[in-house]
Amino acid sequence: MTMDKTLQTNVLAELGWEPSVTAAHIGVTAKDGVVTLTGHVQNYMEKYAAEKAAGRVKGVRAVAEEIEVRLPHHAKRKDDEIAVAVVQRLDWNVSVPDETVKVTVEKGWVTLTGQVEWQYQKAAAEHDIRGMLGVVGISNNVTIKPRPNASDISADITDALHRSWYDPKTIEVSANGGVVHLSGTVHTWYDRQMAGWTAWGAPGATSVDNDIRVV
Repeated sequence: MTMDKTLQTNVLAELGWEPSVTAAHIGVTAKDGVVTLTGHVQNYMEKYAAEKAAGRVKGVRAVAEEIEVRLPHHAKRKDDEIAVAVVQRLDWNVSVPDETVKVTVEKGWVTLTGQVEWQYQKAAAEHDIRGMLGVVGISNNVTIKPRPNASDISADITDALHRSWYDPKTIEVSANGGVVHLSGTVHTWYDRQMAGWTAWGAPGATSVDNDIRVV
């Protein structure tokens, strides 16, 4: 069996193992470590779960996600109903500062804008609405507020990565103000994501360009 065929088989098995995903409705192809997911699901949370499941499989270097969300009739909501529900949900989330995130909805697709202090606040806003009825997709365009003291945070990020898990010889970190660039290699897609999450934890990080390769 070729490596691509083995990877395809393993991703299909992982999708079947994930209880929140109906694997029968999802197709998988693999080429040179890049996995493409196709098919359809009944909600955005299931689409997100499928992408995360595929990324967990050893050998996956990238995931191209082309799954369509087909809402069942009982789950469809008008855009104004979704917008009101999303705003209320964000108001109840202690991780999202009051009145920092704005919401627009078009045909079930939610767009978030605004500015917050930390990446975790931006991520919390998106996480809180993935499973809401009527939502078919999310564009998280919230930005991180720049900090005047973030002149060079690469050393702090390197120290944080070294504390947690990685060999400092495999990843390089550079920063220009709050703009962080990661390069180098890791062995799994999950490790690549972990490096990105760690970099986002640095005070003053406004964007993270993750060019780490999975080998």
